[in-house]
Amino acid sequence: MKHFLIFCLSILITTFSFAWGPTGHRAVGLIAQKHLSAKAKKNLAKVLGQESLAEVANWMDEIRSDSTYKDMADWHWVTVETGKTYDQSTKNPKGDVIATLERIISELKKHTLDKKTEMEYVKMLVHLVGDIHQPLHVGCCDDQGGNKVKVKWFRNESNLHRVWDSDMIDDTKLSYSELVEFLDKSDATTMMAWQKNSVRDWADESMGLRKTVYEIGDGNLGYKYSFKNLPIAKKRVLQAGVRLAGILNEIYGK
Repeated sequence: MKHFLIFCLSILITTFSFAWGPTGHRAVGLIAQKHLSAKAKKNLAKVLGQESLAEVANWMDEIRSDSTYKDMADWHWVTVETGKTYDQSTKNPKGDVIATLERIISELKKHTLDKKTEMEYVKMLVHLVGDIHQPLHVGCCDDQGGNKVKVKWFRNESNLHRVWDSDMIDDTKLSYSELVEFLDKSDATTMMAWQKNSVRDWADESMGLRKTVYEIGDGNLGYKYSFKNLPIAKKRVLQAGVRLAGILNEIYGK
């Protein structure tokens, strides 16, 4: 019985921790790669070797089965109750996406990490910047970031979290590189404005989308929901990539 409960808990954590799916996360990485300065690209190559940001974007999900990294399970998300700020909310003692992002950015800026830790921190950064831009990874309540909100997506059983993680984006039938080609058209002024925002600003933006995200009617979602929300999901992927590039240029481009 004990082993069964542990298994169930691991499934719960695993389900909650996905964001954007592989396509969305790789798109975030590719967008960031395109906006790196020449110096940042050169210095990042010393950290990641031959791997691009798109290649490492899903590392945090890929290593979930390795017990060495079990402490990272709760770092993909945060709960901030509606009407409260992050400072006012109850903190998860195991950590959350906001605290983890602020910590690893601060540590990377010091340039004092050993090579293995630095590499892992960069991979975490790529993934978690994507995670925090997925609105349901800044949760509001006890529905596990929308995982408990059962819906149908074009008559197929799904849940609200999965709709935002992958259903909407995957239904475009675009590869991550095609998605980036269609998305990455923002002007320099807009991108600079996005890059000035803080980690907590990104979380506040995700919280600001809650009303729209949860407008699901009878739960039978399809064209109408996608028409309204797919542009938002695409914008969040783009913002994540642009902001990731800004952070990496600041750390590795100076």
